[in-house]
Amino acid sequence: MSHISDTAQFGDNVIIEDDVHIGDNVIIGHNSVILRGTKIGNNVSTGCNCVLGIKPTVNKRMRKTSNFTELVIESGTRIGHLVSIYSSTRVGENVFIGDHASIRENTIVGDETVIGRAAIVELNTKIGKSCTIQTQSYVTGDTVIEDNVFIGPCVSMANDKYMGAQSYNLKGPYIKHGAKIGNNASLLPGIKIGKETIVGAGSVVTKDLEDRIVAVGVPAKRIDLS
Repeated sequence: MSHISDTAQFGDNVIIEDDVHIGDNVIIGHNSVILRGTKIGNNVSTGCNCVLGIKPTVNKRMRKTSNFTELVIESGTRIGHLVSIYSSTRVGENVFIGDHASIRENTIVGDETVIGRAAIVELNTKIGKSCTIQTQSYVTGDTVIEDNVFIGPCVSMANDKYMGAQSYNLKGPYIKHGAKIGNNASLLPGIKIGKETIVGAGSVVTKDLEDRIVAVGVPAKRIDLS
């Protein structure tokens, strides 16, 4: 059974399935779809043409995910136009999600994080508080991003070491607290980037990087700024 606050506002042609919770002062833009099991906190707004609570479909070559739970969007979050967010995901308080962004299932987005325009966040990913994931960045599945991390525009990550050629336990990068990744950098599967480390624009990170260094190049290597 759904619960929809009397103070919520809806644009034209909005579809709301059963078992949906919509809190106080929520605004849902035109032509948006709120699917079964979605829970939206107070003071949330979405743009037009959004789809929230998607249950993923797969083919025989893709990983199967199951035991889907609800999509939860916490209070104060702002969502742009043409955004898709999948089930079994939790979006924290006061998050901003830009137009055309996509967030897959089993993902956590921490409070006050920014997900930029057309950014993609794949499944089984954890993003901490107060992070910035800028425009058109690709966060691969099975990635961990701690608090206060900055991901520049068009950064790309990978989680499959053998690109499907053989069996591999998929594992994305692990990016520690306060790290900063420059524009168009590429992060290979399973690498770790240390606390407050800076990765220069266009770099390719192939190995772990220690805390509080600056690394640049292909492959990325530490440079001395003294």
